[in-house]
Amino acid sequence: MPELILPDARFRVSFLDAVHEHIVEDDFFGGTLARELREHGSTWRQPAGFARYVEAVREEESEAGHRPEGFVPNTWYWYVDGDTYLGRIQLRHRLTPYLRDYGGHIGYGIRPAHRRRGHATAMLRDVLPYARALGLDPVLVTCDTTNIASRKVIEAGGGEFEDERDGKLRYWIRTGS
Repeated sequence: MPELILPDARFRVSFLDAVHEHIVEDDFFGGTLARELREHGSTWRQPAGFARYVEAVREEESEAGHRPEGFVPNTWYWYVDGDTYLGRIQLRHRLTPYLRDYGGHIGYGIRPAHRRRGHATAMLRDVLPYARALGLDPVLVTCDTTNIASRKVIEAGGGEFEDERDGKLRYWIRTGS
């Protein structure tokens, strides 16, 4: 049964397969994957290099941790089934003015070969208790106006539509805290 876990280097091969799928689909996860490929991609083929990448991702969670300029503390969770990496979801610990308009607290992506199976809806549902544990209630989730699949995921997750800003639909989801 699929589950959310913290990033783990043991999923290197499956993660790399997913990256290849995203590249073939020209789907770079809102620019996140493109940034990661620039910063870490040349080292991912080697287990030690991938382990350093996983460590860097996990470090973004800490207030004092290293992360790209302008980024807030955030926790990445990987959605896995056995040894298969299915996707990931990012939980941002607070909002900046930019995130309030465009990015929200939560961003997610499912590898192309595993889409349309309910994984994104399950990931969103499963991350809400972690948001609640951080004292986040409600959380903001956004998607492009053209992303019908993501809109359906957010609405299935209890998203209450607030408004549209510059091509982004903005929804609030109660976490129950």
